Amino acid sequence: MANVSDFKAQMLGGGARSNQFRAFMHFPSFVPVGALEGARAQFLCKAAQLPGSVITDIPVQYRGREVHFAGERTFQPWTVTFYNDTSFGLRNAFETWQSGIQRYSSTNGITNPVDYQQELEIHQLDRNGAVIKVYKFADAYPTNISAIQLDFDQPNIETFDVEFTYNYFTSNTGTDTDGSSFGVNLSIDTPIGSIPFSF
Repeated sequence: MANVSDFKAQMLGGGARSNQFRAFMHFPSFVPVGALEGARAQFLCKAAQLPGSVITDIPVQYRGREVHFAGERTFQPWTVTFYNDTSFGLRNAFETWQSGIQRYSSTNGITNPVDYQQELEIHQLDRNGAVIKVYKFADAYPTNISAIQLDFDQPNIETFDVEFTYNYFTSNTGTDTDGSSFGVNLSIDTPIGSIPFSF
């Protein structure tokens, strides 16, 4: 028999809300206004995802029966949606980041991954703004900056997507079997956004 009270008791904190989050963009040093636009991105980020976790399957045939073994872990690209303002500041910063990797007019660009890969973060917040879950994306860089659709019939604020490729992600709840994690995360609110701190 369904018991609503029991169900409500298990929905801790009233449930995690999909509209309570904060994304942190960190730009390479060759992006001139990267620190400023990274701070603004916390406000202009419209949508993002908490990453999924995938281990591929290796099926092996044995005497007419398929036997399954764990394969390799794969990481899907991470896509973030941003509002565009009239300065185009955030979009320009991402285009500069991509241009540093490979120029728009030639095949020249930065070749050392350390110089163009960055660590990105997504924080899940509770309804009071406290951080309850953190994912960090290691060695990330933008592989796709989406087009912006222009249309007389759509009086909306422009948005665009940025798709990032990364090597792996970590979680603050200990994603390894030894229970290790990357520490305690705090943030300080400033006039230009929240600054994360880890220790």
